[in-house]
Amino acid sequence: MVIIGLVKRVVDECLRLLNRQRTRRQLLLLDQTSLKDIGLSRSDALKEGTKPMWRS
Repeated sequence: MVIIGLVKRVVDECLRLLNRQRTRRQLLLLDQTSLKDIGLSRSDALKEGTKPMWRS
């Protein structure tokens, strides 16, 4: 049971990191109007969108 719990935590963390990477890539695709709607500038989007997935 301990092994199953460990594997589940590892898989969950991998999925979380992949989701972070996906959403950061999507942020880079937003146009200026969409960025303004969510309160970000292009430079904010570039700064966040180019971070490695393991950095929060």
